[in-house]
Amino acid sequence: MTGTTLTWQLLRDLKLSALEDAGDGWNEVSGRADSDRATADRTMTAKLRETQKSESAVAALNRLERLSRNFQYVHTETGLVRTALNGLASELAGPQKQLVQALEDAESLKFTVHVDGSVSYPAAVGETLLGEKEAPGGSARGSARLPLDAPGLNEQPGFPGGRFNPNPNAAKAQGIADNIARAVQAAAEIDGRYAKALSKLKAAKGLDVTRATLEDVHLDTAAVRSTADTYLRDGVPRDQSPAERKEWWDGLTAEQREEYLEVAPDLVGNLDGIPAVARDEANRNHLPVLIDTLERRGGADAQTKLEALRGIQTKLGEPSKVPMYLLGIGTEGNGRAIVAYGNPDTSRNVSAYVPGLQTKLDKDFVDDTLQRGLDTAKGARKFDSSSAAIVWLGYDAPQGADVMGRGDAERGAPAYNSFMGGLQATNENRDPHLTAIGHSYGSFTVGTAAHRDGGIPGADDIILLGSPGTGVDKAEDLGVGKDHVFVGAAENDPVTKLPSKQQSVAGFMGLLAGGPTAAYVAGDIADQGDDDLYFGKDPASEAFGARRFKVDDGPRPILDLGGFDAHSQYFTPEKDDVSARNIAQIVAGKPEDIETEEWR
Repeated sequence: MTGTTLTWQLLRDLKLSALEDAGDGWNEVSGRADSDRATADRTMTAKLRETQKSESAVAALNRLERLSRNFQYVHTETGLVRTALNGLASELAGPQKQLVQALEDAESLKFTVHVDGSVSYPAAVGETLLGEKEAPGGSARGSARLPLDAPGLNEQPGFPGGRFNPNPNAAKAQGIADNIARAVQAAAEIDGRYAKALSKLKAAKGLDVTRATLEDVHLDTAAVRSTADTYLRDGVPRDQSPAERKEWWDGLTAEQREEYLEVAPDLVGNLDGIPAVARDEANRNHLPVLIDTLERRGGADAQTKLEALRGIQTKLGEPSKVPMYLLGIGTEGNGRAIVAYGNPDTSRNVSAYVPGLQTKLDKDFVDDTLQRGLDTAKGARKFDSSSAAIVWLGYDAPQGADVMGRGDAERGAPAYNSFMGGLQATNENRDPHLTAIGHSYGSFTVGTAAHRDGGIPGADDIILLGSPGTGVDKAEDLGVGKDHVFVGAAENDPVTKLPSKQQSVAGFMGLLAGGPTAAYVAGDIADQGDDDLYFGKDPASEAFGARRFKVDDGPRPILDLGGFDAHSQYFTPEKDDVSARNIAQIVAGKPEDIETEEWR
């Protein structure tokens, strides 16, 4: 329709299936280009690099790499044409349906629809102030001022166009004419929008895909993504369960999945219930967009997140014995990142670790927090090779004094449960072994998630490390049975000895009344068993009833100048091998082999 004035006749006769067939054709071209790129990379380039070292080989490699870039460029651009055509067909379906319905209404009433869209109607008997009277026929011209699906004044009996007309056919004709006009205008807007996007999809001259060409691809993708937003968003089950999302994804065609992964990765990359390989591809594709957005935004917060995203991008490109999957990424709040070491869909044993206080999307997260996940995966694989470990920063962990509040855990708990439900839905094993791990404030988040209705979906075991409390007083309240709740609490970890609220208040009152001694006595009276922490019963206490495993005491905060070091080494084999080994055994489904420790 581009370049032609859109009429209702053109809209009526438009074969949407032809647009879809054209989209399929462009999809085939895109697929062939991708296949040819893979062949060039894996068969030609890889073998030449392995077997030849001469100058001519280097020159040949340069040409093959250029060929690969060209294939990638063709794959991307033709894929964008495919998505634009599919989006155009999908969005035009609504106006065309509205038009066809209007034409059928006119035919059933014996009205005549003219070339210009006006509608003629016959004479009829109508009510007037003087009683019934024969009212002449006439013609109604449509207005597109109202939305496509909105009834208006023109459809109110007796007042077509706002003027009184006793002929009952007048209002009906006006309503039909309005619907025709609205349908044509809506279709024209859609057609113009897609025509603009398609006009930008022009191949660069020459055979070399330059940096400028790749930047152009980025702009083209953004243009098609924006244009086809309604089409791409339509049907994405954002408010459904992870299992229902998995069913939706499985029901898509390969072409539809490719559109989401390449054109709209932001819609599925963070969606629980989408398989890990697909989420990883989507998030890798979306990562450069987030980096570009932060570069343009500027400011300290953007710079902090930007450094982290670049660090994650670097890690994704590095070879690793344990494959890395990017299951979630985002810049909202303090930042989001969900990283798996090992495929969580094919592994029998999968753990998901929730970090705590001060964790955010920054350099420390990339350098330290992710290393904990990698250490856990490597350790678990020693006991069962079918093991994967995930670092889940899917919530805003508390920063500074916020650690004393419950809000972050209460907001994070449903998000964590949704993620775990997604793991349960996408895992290909009949009965996968899932372990929820919470460290520091993250243990309170895990405890809050476990205490919600239904508990943590699919969780078989829960590990609590350096915990200030879980929000419950007994291990059995966490929904997996007390024998499946494991606790690691270092003797010199100050977080595992945070005073309870009762102790804090009583101690403060005692201090005011009689000094330090009175404060100690008052605090001891408030917690006579000395087994309460800030967020409930001490998980390492006998009263709580979990299985406590052995960990290193860690450096003393003051005497050894250790600060909070004892709080941060549970996962690290180089610093606490016994703790890391115990965690690995639990994650691998071998809890019978852990070294236990007496309760506090």
